[in-house]
Amino acid sequence: MIMLQHSSILIVDDVAENISLLFEFLMSHNFEVSVAENGESALEVIEEYPPNLILLDVMMPGIDGFETCRRIKANPKTQDIPIIFMTALSDTVDKVKGLELGAVDYVTKPFQQEEVLARINVHLTVYHLQTALEARNQELEAKNTELDAFAHTVAHDLKNPLSAMINLAYLLINSKEVVNFTDKQREYLNYMLLAGRQMDGIISALLLLAKVSKQEIYVSPLDMRAIFEQAQQRIQPLIEEYQARIVFPREWPLSYGYAPWVEEVWANYLSNALKYGGRPPILELGGIFLKKSNKVQFWVRDNGEGLPVEKLSKLFTPFTRLHRSQSQGHGLGLSIVQRIIEKLGGEVGVESQVGQGSTFYFSLPASEN
Repeated sequence: MIMLQHSSILIVDDVAENISLLFEFLMSHNFEVSVAENGESALEVIEEYPPNLILLDVMMPGIDGFETCRRIKANPKTQDIPIIFMTALSDTVDKVKGLELGAVDYVTKPFQQEEVLARINVHLTVYHLQTALEARNQELEAKNTELDAFAHTVAHDLKNPLSAMINLAYLLINSKEVVNFTDKQREYLNYMLLAGRQMDGIISALLLLAKVSKQEIYVSPLDMRAIFEQAQQRIQPLIEEYQARIVFPREWPLSYGYAPWVEEVWANYLSNALKYGGRPPILELGGIFLKKSNKVQFWVRDNGEGLPVEKLSKLFTPFTRLHRSQSQGHGLGLSIVQRIIEKLGGEVGVESQVGQGSTFYFSLPASEN
């Protein structure tokens, strides 16, 4: 609950009668009230003791209310303090000019005390809410920074011992020396190797997700054929395992992006299409220029079972798998794809029908070359 009582208000006016009337009225409503008789002294008070709200007269000796307002709003330390101008009833031009300079409202002379109080309460409420929100945002930003640093450190610290475990399991399984493992022991070693690789994949995905959120990159025209070939080499063992056939387009439309991230997109889309495509998987790749949006849409079409409508909207949600019955993957790949493509100015999506396979697509800004 916001307590408006005891909020500090500065009255800036050179007319003693106005000051006295407002001072007594606001004090009776438990506000902390201070007074300045001209713009110069008001600026000194505000710099030393910034109030929560300012009631500012337009016509004053020395610098007038407009100039005083301009200087307050030009100072980063005081620019967020709400200012309510006090003007004569007929001075419409003054009211407009005051609002253009950054004032939040105005009250007219002669004062209607209840109207003044209502306007003060409204703007103090907004001011306190904004102040609380900014403080909360700063607190959250600090905590997020701390959490990111911690997660990044933990992920890197986990990778080294995990890699050692994976390599040791692989060496034991493929050792040319005679090792009298029982069938059950070999089964355990294979499980350890698989689990280690899955954990390594999760850590790598989390690190990439954090990098995509914060890394500043520069986009450039893409050699999509070369990028795809790099992605294909990364998952070649999977292609061979599933004995997949991939149908390539004759030409790749030109687009803009960041090659290392686009390679990740292709690697994720291809891995999913291989795992959840037909047996054997047949993957059709393509790209088309979309004139209306000035983007290029790329896609991977598989010959799998397809997906029901209720699952489509959840596919790009972190930790969601395409098929619950299959334990492959960790459910981060498609969410990373979405983060990458959105940061590159494109969109992701899927079209699918049960029994007719699925088409996963992404778009990128078109290249003019």
